Amino acid sequence: MLYQITDGTVSAGGHVILSHVDFEIKGNEKIALVGRNGAGKTTLLRLIAGELSLDRDDKRQGLGVTCSRQLTVGMLRQQAFSDREQTVEEILLAACPFRDTFARERFEYEQEYDRIFTGFGFARADKHKKIGDFSGGEQTKIALIRLLLEKPDILLLDEPTNHLDIATIQWLEQYLKRYEHAVVLVSHDRFFLDQVAEAVVEVSDGKLTRYAGNYSEYRAEKRKRIERQRKAWERQKEEEDRLNGVIERFRHKPTKASFARAKKKQLERMERVEKSVEDDVHLFTGDIEPLIPGSKWVFEAAHLKIGYDRALLEITLRIRRGQKIGILGANGAGKSTFLKTVAGLLQPFQEKDKSVERRCVLGNNITIGYFDQHSAEIQSEKSVAEHFHDLFPSMTEKEVRNILGMYLFPGKLASRRVSDLSGGEKARLVLAELLQSRPNFLVLDEPTNHMDVQAKETLESAFQAYKGTILFVSHDRYFIRQVARSVLIFEENGPMYYPFGYEHYLEKKQKAEEYGEELSAQVKAEDAALLEGMRAVPKAERHRLREFSTEEAYADWKLRLVYEKLEPEELEYGRLEAEYQGLLDDWKMSEAYWMPDGAARTSADTGADVEPAEMPVVEAAGLTEDMIPGLPENVAAAKAQRDEAWKRWHEQCMAWFEVYEEVHGEPVPNA
Repeated sequence: MLYQITDGTVSAGGHVILSHVDFEIKGNEKIALVGRNGAGKTTLLRLIAGELSLDRDDKRQGLGVTCSRQLTVGMLRQQAFSDREQTVEEILLAACPFRDTFARERFEYEQEYDRIFTGFGFARADKHKKIGDFSGGEQTKIALIRLLLEKPDILLLDEPTNHLDIATIQWLEQYLKRYEHAVVLVSHDRFFLDQVAEAVVEVSDGKLTRYAGNYSEYRAEKRKRIERQRKAWERQKEEEDRLNGVIERFRHKPTKASFARAKKKQLERMERVEKSVEDDVHLFTGDIEPLIPGSKWVFEAAHLKIGYDRALLEITLRIRRGQKIGILGANGAGKSTFLKTVAGLLQPFQEKDKSVERRCVLGNNITIGYFDQHSAEIQSEKSVAEHFHDLFPSMTEKEVRNILGMYLFPGKLASRRVSDLSGGEKARLVLAELLQSRPNFLVLDEPTNHMDVQAKETLESAFQAYKGTILFVSHDRYFIRQVARSVLIFEENGPMYYPFGYEHYLEKKQKAEEYGEELSAQVKAEDAALLEGMRAVPKAERHRLREFSTEEAYADWKLRLVYEKLEPEELEYGRLEAEYQGLLDDWKMSEAYWMPDGAARTSADTGADVEPAEMPVVEAAGLTEDMIPGLPENVAAAKAQRDEAWKRWHEQCMAWFEVYEEVHGEPVPNA
């Protein structure tokens, strides 16, 4: 155990922040602290850093804080450097423990310093600038670089991704995963936590609860624990009601009084299960269907140029019904401008050159729901419930309250004035209105800005349940991963399209960069649009496809990428099938399989007219293996695992069939 807090309490200003908590750091593990603002996450970091001490507690055994050895602890602080005239190089080299300029260790330190400095997006020439020449955000990045170079035994990071662009955050993720010491971090970037954390500690109501795994695994496990506790509480309540009924029935009968007293003692001795605190996140279990499905092709653009006083980019794209596309790209690349053009709020950029045919067309019966940050600038003296009811007058008040509750406006919150809501709450209300109006095409620009984690996860669930088409821009990588099924990347050499999810894109991109190759599944958006409509393109026109010259090449490419997911499921199913069949064969050769009792029971159950000992269970009754009664536990467990693996394999097979039909325009032959 590297570091441990046992039965620790921390108070400030007469208020208990952490109450009798236990916390531990093992080896070089990476721990994420999560919880609402003000729950005590930063307090715990400061306690580990030695800036705070535990309250005195006469009941506590031992010191409260123990370490396996003398530890160095480094914490990132949001503060400017005291000497603004120092250069970055002077600051970073001052942290070097090796004073000999020609020592090998000094050489290795300077190499590491160069690698980290450029990894954070600085140019090498920036090393010679004075610290005062950098912005506050850049100074925080330099402070983090210095901290990483010090390599403390416990690295404490409070919102380390603030002021970092996505490329730098990705670099930091990889660095921290390889960091040889322990890391404890707080961040609202859930994707960052998913990439780095090996354990999650939730801080809530002054208590700490530890979960194994990254952020997504923590969320899944927490939901399971809440559900288990809810069921345990319901069973306890039923037992209490039963015992109270028995006590009330017999307490006044002289011959049963002692029995009633015994039941009362049993009730008092029952181990109490606390009622579960429901998760703040609402998960949508049903589908959110558009009012009208709309045409197959939702949006088509050919050589569309977008911009204001100048063209930012040219794009050819086709969006099919049901697609959920996330747009990635640097600031200023034209993402928001493109969304405004798609939604009809901005006219395509006009050029005098008429030699190229340019199109920007919505499909038939397409209804758009558009959202950007200005959409949330609503002001009203009405309550949230009144405002929502005015938009949907056919609803009853109960229906309005139920729907608002699903979007985290329960009870009193639904009675608040709209004007009193925060920016994030207003945005959530507008998005709830959009989803309730059920258009078939959502165009969203940064829909979750200024929202807390609970609101984001609720909306992620809603957008996953939504069966229409979504085109959106977001800087929240976790949101992109949860919602997008394909990504459109605005790059310097034009828009590029990747037909699978964000995480799949990152994984493939990282592998491609490691081997110095181009991302094989990424195609120009124009080519992707042509490929989508390949069957409608005359053969004479197909020379326009630059990266994929034939329909067969495209089909092979897309099917191969789907097969990458299918193959491991197929192998796992094969392994579990062989394991199950082996156990089943062993059982068939055992004495238990041929027992007369088993045969007699099988015969009686099925009505087969045979003598009990004449033949084995399966042959006697004419049963399939699925119908065998009394299957041994180990065989039944193996069969259950086999069946689950088959389901997963079958799902991937169906996905392959869907892609086949999509690229070929016909069912799989002999399927």
